[in-house]
Amino acid sequence: MPEWLQAGGWGLLAGSALLLGAAGGWYARVPRWIIASIMAFGAGVLLSAVSFELIAGAHERGGILPTALGAAGGAVAYTLANLALARRGARHRKRSGDRQPSEKELPGSGSAIAIGAVLDGVPESVVIGASLLAGNGVSVVTVAAVFLSNVPEGLSSAAGMRRAGRNGRFVFLLWTGIALLSGLSALVGRAALGDAPPAALAAITALAAGAILAMITDTMVPEAFENAHLLVGLITVVGFLGAYALSLR
Repeated sequence: MPEWLQAGGWGLLAGSALLLGAAGGWYARVPRWIIASIMAFGAGVLLSAVSFELIAGAHERGGILPTALGAAGGAVAYTLANLALARRGARHRKRSGDRQPSEKELPGSGSAIAIGAVLDGVPESVVIGASLLAGNGVSVVTVAAVFLSNVPEGLSSAAGMRRAGRNGRFVFLLWTGIALLSGLSALVGRAALGDAPPAALAAITALAAGAILAMITDTMVPEAFENAHLLVGLITVVGFLGAYALSLR
């Protein structure tokens, strides 16, 4: 099977976790402290992947300068886009409580939330595709990290959408679309970066890492801390160490 097609399949697998989480958040009425705990675990897993897979891999490929510039650029780009979306009602898109505005309260907020979900998911998927470029197959740690973090993201966000009065069709079409886009982004990440020089590949990997790190601290950690409180640090470390142990295999 061509590597670009493999990349699309792995990206789709990781993105499908959003649908799995959304179904749980929509139908199961999961207590908020459990959602927050799962979110903290997912944040820890992603932090580990960013540290040991993305940043470390980028540094090995291209050195410190492309890595640092890429990570800073990714964080800046994500923050600016997130600020623009926040003004349109997407600030609390990953919150499970009553923070998300309804369409009646803020017209256009549903579209902003959808764009925000794309903003959160695309960098992770591009990295999955790019991981195939090392010649050792897909990074299982990266796929596992994205999958495990996508479950609580979908869970929390769908629960918040339900509380905001959005209908099931909007919720499941949104997450189905994002799952498909995840597969496409991973495919494009492999196909478009195949001939990139090491420094450029390092910068792009670090760019995604910076965006993911900004996303974790801006959207996942607040939801986890608000409802899990003093347990959030411990649960995050468990997720971090679990992903680190997986990376050693």
